[in-house]
Amino acid sequence: MKSRVVITGLGVVSSIGIGVSEFWKAALAGRSGISAISSMDPFPLSEYRSRVAGQVKNFSPEQYLPGGQGSRVDRYAQFALVATKEAIADAGLVMEKEQPHRVGVIVGAGMGGMIMGEREITQLFKTHKPNRVHPNFIPTITLNSASGIVAMTYGAKGPNLTISTACSSSAHALGQALHCIRTGQADVVIVVGADASITPLVFAGFCSLRALSSEFNDTPERASRPFDIRRDGFVMGEGAGTLIVESLTHARKRRARIYAELAGYAATSEAYHMVIPREDGEEVAMTMKLALESAGLPPTQVDYINAHATSTTIGDVVEVKAIKLLFRNRANKIAVNATKSLIGHTLGAAGALGAVASTLAIHTGQIHPTANYDEPDPACHLEGISRFPQDRKIRAALVNSFGFGSNNATVVLKKFVA
Repeated sequence: MKSRVVITGLGVVSSIGIGVSEFWKAALAGRSGISAISSMDPFPLSEYRSRVAGQVKNFSPEQYLPGGQGSRVDRYAQFALVATKEAIADAGLVMEKEQPHRVGVIVGAGMGGMIMGEREITQLFKTHKPNRVHPNFIPTITLNSASGIVAMTYGAKGPNLTISTACSSSAHALGQALHCIRTGQADVVIVVGADASITPLVFAGFCSLRALSSEFNDTPERASRPFDIRRDGFVMGEGAGTLIVESLTHARKRRARIYAELAGYAATSEAYHMVIPREDGEEVAMTMKLALESAGLPPTQVDYINAHATSTTIGDVVEVKAIKLLFRNRANKIAVNATKSLIGHTLGAAGALGAVASTLAIHTGQIHPTANYDEPDPACHLEGISRFPQDRKIRAALVNSFGFGSNNATVVLKKFVA
């Protein structure tokens, strides 16, 4: 029998709130965190097709991180540290009482330290002075910089990994944490998803890919609209989500409050296209099916899906096709929502933030609305999608997360029953 794994702590940095309480209150109210980008200094903003994003505003690392710690890491790692600080406190996890080699850190990140990366390469080509590159350039921009600094901050000496699979990175991080605990490598895993890539180069790249919404530059709060007929691309976001994951045995031993059970996970590759999903939805349906098999649950137990739902014309249709393929006549009985409608697409952080929203939905029985779901697209319509909050008793939930490179991840959460 597989050992049970539970979620005991949550932390959030997002465009609708820093801290779980603020995030959840805004989410249930359907408040959008999408706003106009004020600047892409030194480049003229008018040259960008899309000019809106889900930015974390009024964020001062000094307010949350002691001793100048924030100044030594990139913005995405700052987000990771702040979300983790909250999650550890929320879980009541006292690291001094833990065996350090039994506590792991697994981070999902799509881009890493792009702010310093872009700044330093610009300076190098401008000044032609390679001897003036910042001495911490390499350890700051590497994708594992956040996992390293989180582990050092809390003395976590167990498995330390960074997973980068584009937009599904932190969903895979959760899945690997599940395996890590089930195989006895750790008692506790600090799982983080973090990204902060609203930068001149990365944003320009997504604009050139024509992946971003450009029709709502004058009304940014309306730009992210999954499943709506007027959707025209995703909206970039930034932020971090942290979940404290531990074995049930360990959680009970320290009498921890349990939010939900982390029950299953599946990872697949469509082996199809770098940025476009296979249009029949069969591979996405297979990923959800395998995740449920991993959890030992039948599809009839699923009451809620936190959809990947990026607000792209193809992606949303494919995901709904997959849901209909797997769940058949139950598809319209399942509540489905899109956290990205509120905070934008946070890239590598998306899976973790979706999992936080799903954990809170299971724990509270409340499901946040999908913003801007004004005119449902018949091609991706489901009865369970709503622009209003829903009250539901949730037995099991799926968190879908799909990434460039033709990879898919689904995580299964369920209500904890002692």
